[in-house]
Amino acid sequence: MHRRHLILAGLGSTLAGAATLVWATTADEFRELKWEALVPADWDPLKEFKGQDMAVGLPDTDPRAQALLARLRAIWDAAPTVAALDGAKVRLPGFVVPLDETAAGLTSFLLVPYFGACIHTPPPPSNQIIHVHSKTPAAVRTMDPIWVRGTLKLERQNTAQGASGYRLDAAGIEPYTGPTR
Repeated sequence: MHRRHLILAGLGSTLAGAATLVWATTADEFRELKWEALVPADWDPLKEFKGQDMAVGLPDTDPRAQALLARLRAIWDAAPTVAALDGAKVRLPGFVVPLDETAAGLTSFLLVPYFGACIHTPPPPSNQIIHVHSKTPAAVRTMDPIWVRGTLKLERQNTAQGASGYRLDAAGIEPYTGPTR
């Protein structure tokens, strides 16, 4: 769970050439978001577990631990989204989890807040996973952080790598070079 709090701001601009630029509009039209903005302020994913013995020290193979993880997974997959962001033009940094790839690049991928999300288990809550669709295939690598900008929509999607709570129709994808502010 500690990886969920990775701060991308400390990353350098050593990514030149790591991604093919995909442009459709100017960057000035997009509001820069932080991942925290995608989570409703009043959402507490551990609310249902308050006062319950979380059985610290149980091995992963213990049925009680598996039941707790399954319950947490269900809560995270149904994580609420922020209705005010529906239709917003946003710019957000993150890491790529590939979904649909052509010889020219990715046309669909999950954008996640930290490296390794969705590949390692458990994946983050669905309000921390964005399903990105790009009309122009993007040549991006999964280990490199990127900026994605486009129109954000509230749309749940289940994939083999995790459930997403948002969809972003990409207008631009570029290497991460640090925060703009």
